[in-house]
Amino acid sequence: MPLQKGSENCITDVSGVLVGHKTLYEKLNDDETICTGVTAILPHPRNLFYEKVRAGCHVINGYGKTSGLVQIEELGLIESPIMLTNTLSVGPVMEGTVTYMLKQNKEIGDAAGTLNVLVGECNDSYLSSMRLQAIKPAHAIEAIENAKGRSAEQGAVGAGKGMVCFGYKGGIGTASRIVTSADEKYTVGCLVLSNFGKSDDALFTSFPKKKKNPNNTDGSIIMIIATDAPLYDRQLKRMAKRTAAGLGRTGSHFDNGSGDIAIAFSTANTYPHNANAHLHTIAALRDDNQAMNQLFQAVVEATEEAIINSLKYAETTIGQRGRTIEKAPL
Repeated sequence: MPLQKGSENCITDVSGVLVGHKTLYEKLNDDETICTGVTAILPHPRNLFYEKVRAGCHVINGYGKTSGLVQIEELGLIESPIMLTNTLSVGPVMEGTVTYMLKQNKEIGDAAGTLNVLVGECNDSYLSSMRLQAIKPAHAIEAIENAKGRSAEQGAVGAGKGMVCFGYKGGIGTASRIVTSADEKYTVGCLVLSNFGKSDDALFTSFPKKKKNPNNTDGSIIMIIATDAPLYDRQLKRMAKRTAAGLGRTGSHFDNGSGDIAIAFSTANTYPHNANAHLHTIAALRDDNQAMNQLFQAVVEATEEAIINSLKYAETTIGQRGRTIEKAPL
């Protein structure tokens, strides 16, 4: 039986989670168009460096240029906003996020050690003149400062402005599900940056098949999972793995050149940067608790719908060289 949707059907249904966008769209001349942006996901509105959240990640197919995943694998913690952008802009977005965090935390790089910033990307070069490197560090800061807790804008916005999915306009999509177990209720939210699939791969029967696929690469997707369930990093990695089932439901088969990457975090059991005690104790769900199966189901359902919503809410977009990507017939 399908699970109940959250009130906004959005990753922000997980209390405290914020989403912000900075969209760049400008036709420079007949050949060049800037059609790109940055999206920021904040696990909570407080100081992320001093109140880290537990996290896990999973690489389904590794054709991606992310930053920060190595430390998630090692320590199971997130200590910065999660940033999304285009392939050639990981550097400036990381720089901007570092600048934002340094301003917020005077001790970073000195008394408090260094910082691990998370940046994920997809290739928007079919629509956007990506070689112009229009994204600057200040745009990352704007995306963070634009972050709100209400229902997130979807479609061709932020990092999703120039993305293509199944030959139609893709981008940012989000969805959520509610899990009820005994007297406890948990929320699972998903936000995706969709940029994958050929039109003849899509399982949506309403999609007309295109004679020419505009994607000249295999495409990619970044999937962010948030939950308020009390899970720790190993369990969150298990959650991240389940995004593959939701992605597969839409018709993806994880092509050779595809970057299919998932990050999952929990807003429960935050981890303080500074603590005097040498032991840290948390309460976490048992793996054999019935709620775990429902949490896995929630990830699959929310991932699938978030991808569909990235298509549903996007609009027909004209990019560089007059290239036009149509809105999906949803």
